[in-house]
Amino acid sequence: MRFHRNLVAGVIEALDAIFNGGVYADKALESLLKKNRRWGSRDRGFVAETVYDIVRWKRLFSEIAGVASPYEKADGYRLFAVWALLKGYALPPWPEFKGISANEVQKRHASLTGIRKFRESIPDWLDLLGEKSLGTDTWTRELDALNQQADVVLRANRLRTTPEALQKELAEEGIETDQIPGYPDALRLRERGNVFRTQAFRKGLFEVQDAASQLVAPFLQAEPGMRVIDACAGAGGKTLHLAALMENKGQLLALDIYDGKLKELKKRAKRAGAFNIETRLITSSKVIKRLSNTADRVLIDAPCTGLGVLRRNPDAKWKLQPEFVQEVCQTQQDLLLQYSSMLKRGGQMVYATCSILPDENEHQVTTFLKSTAGVDFQLLEERHVFPSREGFDGFYMARLGRKD
Repeated sequence: MRFHRNLVAGVIEALDAIFNGGVYADKALESLLKKNRRWGSRDRGFVAETVYDIVRWKRLFSEIAGVASPYEKADGYRLFAVWALLKGYALPPWPEFKGISANEVQKRHASLTGIRKFRESIPDWLDLLGEKSLGTDTWTRELDALNQQADVVLRANRLRTTPEALQKELAEEGIETDQIPGYPDALRLRERGNVFRTQAFRKGLFEVQDAASQLVAPFLQAEPGMRVIDACAGAGGKTLHLAALMENKGQLLALDIYDGKLKELKKRAKRAGAFNIETRLITSSKVIKRLSNTADRVLIDAPCTGLGVLRRNPDAKWKLQPEFVQEVCQTQQDLLLQYSSMLKRGGQMVYATCSILPDENEHQVTTFLKSTAGVDFQLLEERHVFPSREGFDGFYMARLGRKD
């Protein structure tokens, strides 16, 4: 592969923003690509995939390169050199790469592959937490799966199309996809590409949504005509899926504490043709109290560590801190205690996270069921989605019923 200076410099610029500036990888890339609009799709793809690769393997590459935080500009080039050499590419004769030996890089890599925290590129504390929570074998398998590049998966919007019709329309635009057994609305791209530029996207025929995430809305068993509350709606990925499952019939109330996310949800809903959605900003506990005992279904897609989605958000493992795990677990229990009050007797509620840690998942449900607020609830069904087993993001979902 021939490397172009401006593209490599772009990679280094993005890494500096991520590693030293604390910027999330997607935001750093968005900013970089906006400044370099002349880059073609292939160049943009190279920069994005290289940045995500180096972020994913930050610890391993740093150990091989002999660099550490805070990273100087020269360190960024050394990280790039390790990435290139391990990919089997020859380094160009640039002064930034002077003295870097391919043999030495390979030797260092071989010496580290027997040590899991380096091989899987994970912070010490997180490696210990995962092993303690899941056991050595399971944690090792999940780490390996979470370090694989995520597929691009679409969810066909049944308010406007079918998976079969969408597949045909995308093919006419040069995008080949495959249906995924067991995921009725999902299409997986055969090759990565910018689907947001397609006419199909502009017409609201699909959303980009991982296959595992597409399991959550159906798990709620919402039906047309029901009153449903998505209590942590965010930008509305699962809200839109619920609207499609409800066939735009009934009332779907999307709540969140962030107004910006709800505004984005409104835009997406308009494009998708989902008109049974009402958004409501949670400004205080009064918003929840006013909705007490009003919903047939409640979805609590709770904030979490995001350990199940490290494949697509690899920088999360470098930003997570031990104290945040404790804080988010308390937040999850608080949400269960408060938001469960919105469910009618005889109704059903789903608690879901994109984490694989038991403390965020089944342990939260067990604690809730033992609480005063949970005394009228019973666990109806739960499901764990593990990346190593399913090949998609990691998720947990539990459906609880409130007794009549």
